Order: sequence, then C-alpha cells, then structure tokens
Amino acid sequence: MMGSQLVQIIVLAGVALFLVLRLKNVLGTRDGYEDPVNPAPVESNKSSRKFDVIDGGGTDHDIADHIDPDSESARALAAMKRVEPGFSVNEFMRGARQAYEMILMAFEKGDLDFLEQYLAPDVYESFATVIKDRADKGLAVDATFVGVRELKLREAHFDEENREAEITLKFVGELTSVVRDADGNIVEGDPQTIKRQSDVWTFARLMGGDNPNWLLVGTGG
Repeated sequence: MMGSQLVQIIVLAGVALFLVLRLKNVLGTRDGYEDPVNPAPVESNKSSRKFDVIDGGGTDHDIADHIDPDSESARALAAMKRVEPGFSVNEFMRGARQAYEMILMAFEKGDLDFLEQYLAPDVYESFATVIKDRADKGLAVDATFVGVRELKLREAHFDEENREAEITLKFVGELTSVVRDADGNIVEGDPQTIKRQSDVWTFARLMGGDNPNWLLVGTGG
C-alpha cells in the first residue's frame, strides 16, 4: 500500500515539473517573492533632461515619457500617430496593463473562448496546447492575480506602407498559483506564496482601421 502511494506521488511530481516547463515556454519566468503585497508604481523612462524635438513639432511627452525620443521606436510611435491621430501611448499602456491581467488569468483558468479573441492564431495554439495537456491529466490551476509590479515599453515598429504596428512591452506581474489534481490536492505551488512573473509580450494592430483591438502576437520571458 505504501509503495503504491509513493509511486503516485512520484508520478504527480513528474507531471507538475512537465507543466512548469511548458508554462515557461508559453509565458515567462516565475520566481518566489516574499515581500509585502504592494505593487510598485509603473516605471517609465522619464528624465529631467530636455528632450529633442520630434518631427519638428516639439516634445511629444506621450511618447517621451515611455521611451527615448531619439530612438527608432519613438519615430515609429510618432508615425502611428500621424496615421491615427487619436492614438495615445499612455492609453495603450493602460489598456495593455488590463489586457495582461485578463489574458494571464484566462490562461490560468483555461478560458479558450476568451483567449481566442485576443491572441494571434499561432500564440493561441501555444496557449491552447498547454491548457489541453493540463485538462487531459486532470489538473487545474487555482490562481489569484496580485498586480503589475513593472511595465515598460521595450520597442515599437511600424510598417507605414501596410500600416502594421507592433509594440513590445515588458511586464512583471505578481500572482499566487497552485496546481491541483482531480481530487483537489495541491501537486505544485503554494497559495500563500506570491510569485513574480516576467513576460515580454508583443501586440500588433492595423493602424487607422476599423478594429481598435490589439492582438497578442508574440510572448517570451
């Protein structure tokens, strides 16, 4: 009897390790974190120096507050604004923060219908594969999102001919997460431990089009 229980524990441990490795490939990296649950304010690339003129129209702080105004990424963001004057980097960042939480928690909960709306087909397939593997093994994730500790605009690209925009962001999120078996037993994680997760996500959209939604087209850690 004791031998069969030991075998079961070893099998569950192996399954949990497999899921952790798959999760790292799809999302990012997670580390234990024991500090108080107070998300730090979003860091930006603000500086006290005088910014150079962008496109001859003075400093656009909507861009300069998030990335070096002399960079190719800043010029790409300025080009997006020329095509779509209503576009705001500040509003995009706020929306991305909300999207990060919703997409991350939909993944943890296995909500494929939600994910299909906001993920590019290849990214959706990667997420769906992990979710289906989890379900096939009778495992479920119980997660709580704590907050976004860090959000930075890494780079931006814009194809002016096709009006295709891509913006890459780095997120550092905090959450609690455990993996449970079909009987509700925890096989991986600790509901009392806050884990810090680092993700680099790329969102894409056709600027000036009728569809205002950005799609998640790339993930990394």
